Amino acid sequence: MKIGIYQFNPEWGQIEKNINNIESNLEKHRDVDLWVLPELCTTGYQFKSRQELKERAEEFPGSHTSDKMQKLSSRLNTAIILGVAEKSGSNLYNSAAVYGNGNFKGNYRKIHLFDQEKKCFDSGQQSPGIFDLLGVQVGVMICFDWIFPETARSLALQGAQLIAHPANLVLPYCQDAMVTRSIENKVFTATANRFGTENRTGQKLTFTGKSQVTDIDGSRLGQLSQNKEQILKVDIDPARASQKSINDNNDLFQDRRTNLYTLDK
Repeated sequence: MKIGIYQFNPEWGQIEKNINNIESNLEKHRDVDLWVLPELCTTGYQFKSRQELKERAEEFPGSHTSDKMQKLSSRLNTAIILGVAEKSGSNLYNSAAVYGNGNFKGNYRKIHLFDQEKKCFDSGQQSPGIFDLLGVQVGVMICFDWIFPETARSLALQGAQLIAHPANLVLPYCQDAMVTRSIENKVFTATANRFGTENRTGQKLTFTGKSQVTDIDGSRLGQLSQNKEQILKVDIDPARASQKSINDNNDLFQDRRTNLYTLDK
């Protein structure tokens, strides 16, 4: 599988412009099997109020953005995972929409909201799931989900070979933490971050870029710059992530002592 990451600086509130930008850049690379794009990459990140978010959130599927991404995935014969603002009934989610070869595959709604997100978004209530994309088992998590090891572990236990990770990272250590997520689960990860700055709410946020793909042994197969619009393309062999042996005597999952771990209370 060839993974593509498009790292860019979305313009806040300019949904159509951001969509056109995504389309024009992805169209130049027709050899990619799976694209991973940043969190909230069609709307921008900072919302002053829940009402402001509501006015820009869309339904997935069935919205203008969803239709555009579905058609783009069909034209390019590829899969696309991108971060969006989702409206479902009265709820508003920080979501990832998943498309494969012209078909809408489903959503993942972020379960761990970061800082001011809690004022506008509703937390997802379903466990992170797996999407079959071109025969590859792809798990999805969003940005701050990275700091909770249970997120990646739950995806790996469900059979994820690759974890797609749309993000708007501002803390300095996520990219390094994703190396550990790969090692402790023997999975590939693809973190699609944005760059640039937003200061709409009185809280200036600078996004850290450095989008990357990590191997099952934690090595970086590619990483972008901190503050440039760039595309990263990396070839992986997903089947390698199905083998959880550390050596002849240790298996990453079979050796777990779940009966001895303290349970959440």
